[in-house]
Amino acid sequence: MNRPIKRLAIANRGEVAVRIIRACQELDIETVLLHSEPDVNTLAYRLSDHQICIGPAPANESYLRIQDNIRGALAMGAKAIHPGFGFLSENAEFARACQKENLVFIGPTPENIQTCGDKIKVKYLAKELGIKTIPGYNGEDQTIDLLVAECKAIGFPVLVKAAAGGGGRGHKVIHDAASAKEMIEASQREAKAAFGSSKVFLEKYLGRAKHIEVQVFGDAIGKIYSLCERECSVQRKHQKIIEEGPSAKLNPEEKKKVHEMARKLAERANYKNAGTVEFLYQDGEFYLIEMNTRLQVEHPVTEMILSIDLVKSQILTAQGTPLSWNQENLVPRGHSIECRIYAEDPNMGGLPNTGVLKYLEFPEGPGRRFDLGFEAGDEVTPFYDSMINKIIVWDESRPAAIRKMLRVLDDTIVFGLKTNIPFLKAILNHHEFISGEMTTQFIEKNFPNALGPMKLTPEQTAFAEQAYSQAGAHNPNPETSRLQSPWEVLWRNV
Repeated sequence: MNRPIKRLAIANRGEVAVRIIRACQELDIETVLLHSEPDVNTLAYRLSDHQICIGPAPANESYLRIQDNIRGALAMGAKAIHPGFGFLSENAEFARACQKENLVFIGPTPENIQTCGDKIKVKYLAKELGIKTIPGYNGEDQTIDLLVAECKAIGFPVLVKAAAGGGGRGHKVIHDAASAKEMIEASQREAKAAFGSSKVFLEKYLGRAKHIEVQVFGDAIGKIYSLCERECSVQRKHQKIIEEGPSAKLNPEEKKKVHEMARKLAERANYKNAGTVEFLYQDGEFYLIEMNTRLQVEHPVTEMILSIDLVKSQILTAQGTPLSWNQENLVPRGHSIECRIYAEDPNMGGLPNTGVLKYLEFPEGPGRRFDLGFEAGDEVTPFYDSMINKIIVWDESRPAAIRKMLRVLDDTIVFGLKTNIPFLKAILNHHEFISGEMTTQFIEKNFPNALGPMKLTPEQTAFAEQAYSQAGAHNPNPETSRLQSPWEVLWRNV
């Protein structure tokens, strides 16, 4: 049944809200931004056709409030809601509440979310299909004493994860029994704050694995597509930093196998719309981690190598419009890499930076894409994560894509806040990344404190001391006489 959408509400913020707005503009759909109070002065706010405030800064008082989002959408005459990623995007109750109010939910069905989005239920489904899962505990009993006992039974190290959502939120590695109680409680608190549910589960921690995921898509007539794999092994505290596709190290048979498993899982669930099936790959075996029943942050990688638009496809599918895809023609071409740009200090272990972005400049060119959430003059607040934008490049080979990304990062200019650009460049230049051998332990092994304290050369130190001395001569006030070195403030992030 075709249900044309003329006005769509966006229950999200930042660069994903901007991404959805751009897709809607191309489909001639008006947008309504459902925003929190501090997100008034944002790029998404300025680009959207209509705006309505749904609450104050804390996510549990705005973006995570189901009825406030729905009331806001209805008040502005929207006929559909796109949840983006994070917040309520994998909440079956939200999808069901949208249906109840005759709002089209841009995403999978509530049943899909309930079955596949639940990190525990999807493991049972995978086992029925003969797909391997990581040994662990998936039970309903969430008492601390029992969870600690299960950790001991599994054997350390153990990974505790939020059952109701992904993105690394609520993930904690437990190395010994002494820290188990504290880590589990911390995971439960984080999961409750991020997803509204404190439910967790346990897995044996695989320390030499690659993180491989397959983008799947169920269209309006029930056909399931697998849309190339991505590798997301470069992670910090289970939060992806760099994503790429296709995987550099999987051979054709391994790629065929992981695609078949992902497609089989989606077909069994009668999956509709965009989703991602995630695996850990170690010692020649794939182990299902989870299925994300939403758009992924790293979806541009797939778009670049397949020349498709996943967000527009999501909206068309929700309208009931068939897609023009053909599985045989969905063959990846070249290589794509995505880097997440965060306002943070790489010399202070990635400590988030907040404040006003004074100036931004991104070097446009062939095979370069910039998914922006901020413009110059916008403020990065402490209320949400500090991602400014994503940089995505495409080239004909992986080495060429790495070189292009390094060039783009060199030429990107950010004034006002420190960013992780120097950290990203260090990763891209590391021999393990260049060879494609990196695992999910790459950051922990090679960059445990990001870049660590900045070390100046003797020449830089002498220049800085001279500058400080001259500044002090003109300003005798000891409280204001010391100026920051240009290398300390990383004017060009190099």
